[in-house]
Amino acid sequence: MDRVKRTEARTRVFVLIPGAGGAAWYWHPVVSELRARGHEAVAVDLPGADESQGLPEYADAVAAVIGDRAGTVLVAQSMGGFTAPMVCARVPVGLLVLVNAMVPLPGETPGQWWGNTGSEPARLAAAEAGGYGAEFDMDTYFLHDVPAEIAAAGADHEGPEADIAFNQPCEIERWPDTPTRVLAATGDRFFPVDFQRRVARDRLGIEAETIPGGHLAALSQPSALVDRLVQRLP
Repeated sequence: MDRVKRTEARTRVFVLIPGAGGAAWYWHPVVSELRARGHEAVAVDLPGADESQGLPEYADAVAAVIGDRAGTVLVAQSMGGFTAPMVCARVPVGLLVLVNAMVPLPGETPGQWWGNTGSEPARLAAAEAGGYGAEFDMDTYFLHDVPAEIAAAGADHEGPEADIAFNQPCEIERWPDTPTRVLAATGDRFFPVDFQRRVARDRLGIEAETIPGGHLAALSQPSALVDRLVQRLP
């Protein structure tokens, strides 16, 4: 009985927000790994291609999945970093984990974020230092470390991100009180790790933790990512 209680005490509910395009499929290796370790895990599909649905609707959809469950671990990737703090303002969240994510200021839009943070100069400088192409393409910046069979399967789940969300503000008055961690992949070419560290320090006052993998670390390094997700749970 004591052993059962200890196992149940370690169980958490993880809710996972995808980046641009809104495909929950992106998280499927992480969902499988979390469930194999005894946790609950739900990846949320978002209507990324719908011009009538934007950040408020994304936040509502994620909040509806969480409901009133206390202690939920909310994980957001890339553009999902804009939705995540809005969710934390709507429902109780035990821990927020940002994975290679955009970190917004209150009232900032995703379209403004790029220039405000200096994302593009950081990407170009990293490309020059790393010896890979500066012109953006999926293979170089997103799929360079993703196994070929997974990258091929992902083609069926790719979708555009409608312009509406890029022009909508992150509707928070301040960063939520929710405990927050930032995980930055050392091989991320889209948001280079040093850039992510700077943004985390400047905007959240915290130090980013590093993980292996590129921008799509959930596809290339799911076990290593889950190892870090389950550390220091509240």
